Formats: sequence, C-alpha cells, structure tokens
Amino acid sequence: QVQLVESGGGLVQAGGSLRLSCAASGRTFSRYAMGWFRQAPGKEREFVAGISWSGGSTYYADSVKGRFTISRDNAKNTVYLQMNSLKPEDTAVYYCAGADTIVRVTTPGRYDYWGQGTQVTVSS
Repeated sequence: QVQLVESGGGLVQAGGSLRLSCAASGRTFSRYAMGWFRQAPGKEREFVAGISWSGGSTYYADSVKGRFTISRDNAKNTVYLQMNSLKPEDTAVYYCAGADTIVRVTTPGRYDYWGQGTQVTVSS
C-alpha cells in the first residue's frame, strides 16, 4: 500500500512558479512509477508528467513540456513537480499518482494509488 499526500498548491500570477510536492508513505515507494495529473472544472483528468521508479526517465504532456519538471527523491519518499511560466489554463486540481509498473503510463486507469489533490490557480 502507498498513501500519497500533495502539497504546494496555491494562487499565483501568470508567468509565476509553483513547486508541488507529493509525500508517500509505505516502504515500496521506490518501486512505483509516479505521475502528476490535473483536472479542471468540467474537464476530464489529464496527464501532466511522469517519472520512472529510478527517476531516470521522465515524460510530459505537450502542453507543459519545457515549463514543468518532474523529479523524485526516493530517500525522502517524495515526488515533485516544478511548474514555471504558469498560464491561466494551468488552473486545476493537481493529483499525484503511483503505478506499479516499469513502463510509461499516461492514462489514469493504469495508476494504482492517488492523492487527494491540491488546487493550483493561475490568475491572468
């Protein structure tokens, strides 16, 4: 079992930055691929970024490529999402998720564990 708790959301102006953190409990955190998703009101949950269990492979949605960076610290059982050059369209609830897999996963149904989400609001 892995339990996930996100933090770091908030209100920021367009062009600003935020760093989200996702703290995991459980001894097996390091074996899980991790991902960040987001969901805006009235929209489906969408993939934002993913990282392999070792941190050696990262992948991003086209909409955030070059602006967001996912990373992890397995010693601290934490995964991060650094968000720069934020835009109003990045406004959403952001979720971290864990998947017991070694392959790239970008669909919500492939993830086994989810956090409760943290709100990110970008004002124009």
